[in-house]
Amino acid sequence: MYTPNQLQEVIENAVQNINYPAHPERLYEPIRYIMSLGGKRIRPVLTLMAADLFKGDISTAMPAALAIETFHNFTLIHDDIMDNAPLRRGKQTVHEKWGVNNAILSGDVMMVEANKQLSMLDSSVLKDALNTFNTTAQGVCEGQQLDMEFEERQVVSITDYINMIRLKTAVLLGGAMKLGAQVAGASATEAEQLYEFGENLGIAFQLQDDILDVYGDPEKFGKQVGGDIIANKKTLLLLKLKELANESDLMELEQQSVNKDHTDKIRNTTALYDDYNIRELANVEMRKYSDKAFSALTSLKIEEERKTELFKLAALLMNREY
Repeated sequence: MYTPNQLQEVIENAVQNINYPAHPERLYEPIRYIMSLGGKRIRPVLTLMAADLFKGDISTAMPAALAIETFHNFTLIHDDIMDNAPLRRGKQTVHEKWGVNNAILSGDVMMVEANKQLSMLDSSVLKDALNTFNTTAQGVCEGQQLDMEFEERQVVSITDYINMIRLKTAVLLGGAMKLGAQVAGASATEAEQLYEFGENLGIAFQLQDDILDVYGDPEKFGKQVGGDIIANKKTLLLLKLKELANESDLMELEQQSVNKDHTDKIRNTTALYDDYNIRELANVEMRKYSDKAFSALTSLKIEEERKTELFKLAALLMNREY
């Protein structure tokens, strides 16, 4: 069995060895740039771990892993445009560096490249792999659309929010694992169990992100603490507070939403979270999906030692520092 670190190295080498056309340079250079920015490569790692779980050759599963990583980076280019983000992983975003029109077109070509990579899979698994990949990609786009709509909606339920993060974030983890299982010859039931593991892990991970945004150590979390509060993002914590708060506290929350003093806004909103025990309630919701993920992996009828690395990786992802 491979460790996640070993697979990260394999994937990094494979990404660096992708040969994109030289011309038109302004079409392909942004793709080389975004793909070279690195990151944890967690999604393609999960694809290869799934294949390895069923004793598949990871080199056979590599086209699926690269397709997942290419698609993921395609979504980052377009997300950055929609968010007007200046930086990605500490570097200039593609649209800032090459312009919006160039970024859109390069992103479009990345979707084509992802499908070209998938086409390299063995014909015996190609149809199922394409169905999984396309369903996953469509779900991610649906999630992004819902996320944008939530910015304009006054009322968003917690159920709506969970479904949005499931689509925007979690289905890609589930799809990555299902692809790896399919390429390795797993049964439809086994591939679906891995999908459930990945999807529920993805939901739990995003809910943990919501909590860390307020209560995390900025040095360990790697992001600005309170960023969601500043942006008035409809996270699990905010939605839970709106569900529980009394009228006067809801008025206070509304005042904080237009507070221009970021430090004051973070402090006052966090105080409201503390008053209503929102952190623990969010932790309960997060653990519900984490437990579902671990249950799906536990129920998979494969030798326990073969699942060890996946259990360890999932535990690591769900135990980030606060």
